[in-house]
Amino acid sequence: MSSRIIPAVVCLSLLWQVVLPASGAAGSPIAEVICAPRAEMLQRLTLTYGAQLAGQGVRNLEMVMEVWTTPRGDWTLVQSYTDGRACIVAMGEAWEVVEGDPA
Repeated sequence: MSSRIIPAVVCLSLLWQVVLPASGAAGSPIAEVICAPRAEMLQRLTLTYGAQLAGQGVRNLEMVMEVWTTPRGDWTLVQSYTDGRACIVAMGEAWEVVEGDPA
């Protein structure tokens, strides 16, 4: 399963070629966050990957967190800002919808 994640990350990095500048050391996790204008981000998620919005929540007055999923189970966590920018902060596979109480 994890063999699909690395090519997806590399593909997205090359596809967008837009990286949030790192404010710290070269090894900073923020250096790997992929950002783009929200409209462009959503177009690529939906048209290129077939992703659909699975859920969202307000993080604070300036940010909304969204989970986008594909029919094959891949997921992308997108942080959208009030200034029109959106950033992919995490991605993975094997997304499952949990109905009711998971316990």
